Amino acid sequence: MKGKLFLFAVGLLCSCNAVKVNYDYDRAVDFSNYTTYNYYPDLHTGLSELDTKRLLDAVDAEMQAKGIKLTEEPDFFINIESNSYQQPKNSSVGVGLGGTGRQVGGGVSVGIPVGRPDVQRQIRFDFVDNEKDELFWQAESQSTFKENSTPQEREEMLKAVAKKVLEKYPPE
Repeated sequence: MKGKLFLFAVGLLCSCNAVKVNYDYDRAVDFSNYTTYNYYPDLHTGLSELDTKRLLDAVDAEMQAKGIKLTEEPDFFINIESNSYQQPKNSSVGVGLGGTGRQVGGGVSVGIPVGRPDVQRQIRFDFVDNEKDELFWQAESQSTFKENSTPQEREEMLKAVAKKVLEKYPPE
């Protein structure tokens, strides 16, 4: 019984930190032509320097697993940008006062927000053809971000983002 409860709790916690990804790509592109990549030389991800390194390491691992190599003369460049924002809480506690029966009454209700607002991190990945200088694939991830997370938690989250973002590259 305890094992089932533990698995349920872990599943619930993991579902709260789910990475959501939207994809877009040029349907006229032959993705088999793209076998090498690199990052833009002036890459400014909007992440801390350590988080940028963690994310690039995770992207490199995913790309290598797909057989796409990092080189100095790439077929395409990757640009990564991110931003963070607070998502307002939807939950609140209502406190009300009112009258019923034959008495004439009025009512007052106050919504009190519960908890702190979640910080969301949005990371956009642009794949740009080196020769044509045209965007041919794009993915945008959104996930909950905890500012006080440990380095290991940050690394695991950024690995999850890279894995989820690149799972549909190249498109079928």
